[in-house]
Amino acid sequence: MPLLDTLTRALDAQDPDATRHAARVSRLAEIVARRLGWRDFETLRLGGAVHDLGKLAVPQRVLMKRTALTPAELARIREHPCAGARLLAPIVSVRPALPLVLFHHERWDGDGYPAGLGGAEIPLGARVLAVVDAFDAMTSDRPYRRALPAEAAVEEVDRCAGSQFDPVVARVFVEAWLHGEIRPPTRRAVA
Repeated sequence: MPLLDTLTRALDAQDPDATRHAARVSRLAEIVARRLGWRDFETLRLGGAVHDLGKLAVPQRVLMKRTALTPAELARIREHPCAGARLLAPIVSVRPALPLVLFHHERWDGDGYPAGLGGAEIPLGARVLAVVDAFDAMTSDRPYRRALPAEAAVEEVDRCAGSQFDPVVARVFVEAWLHGEIRPPTRRAVA
């Protein structure tokens, strides 16, 4: 998919860890999905690979900011799921993954974005991505903070089960961690 490759390279130029983050999210999502009994992983892998492409619409100065975001900057960041879905919609082969791209920042309690969906209204694949994306974000260095220890991130996933995260998906994620199936990313400093 030449267009998808071009978009991915463009995002990586804007955020040097974007491709590695997407690969880690896809890998972790597949581990959780296997534990949930899934057999078809293609859409989930694709959703994980492209879930943050909408960050192309966010200025690099906002993505790489080392201090707290202003309300306007936070609003720009929160536009990335919709921007990603718009960017990817013309690519026929990606369309099955659009709900995962669009809804991976929704919360179980309905306080997420962009649509404020809650509970089972959120596509299951997006609920899986929400957990693994949050874990990877917490355990990766960011311009504005150092990575959390993996154990602290797992505790946060467990603590947020039933509020931020689907409680079943969060429990399965924690079980996979306890069984050694999930490992934190290799720490890399962000420029």
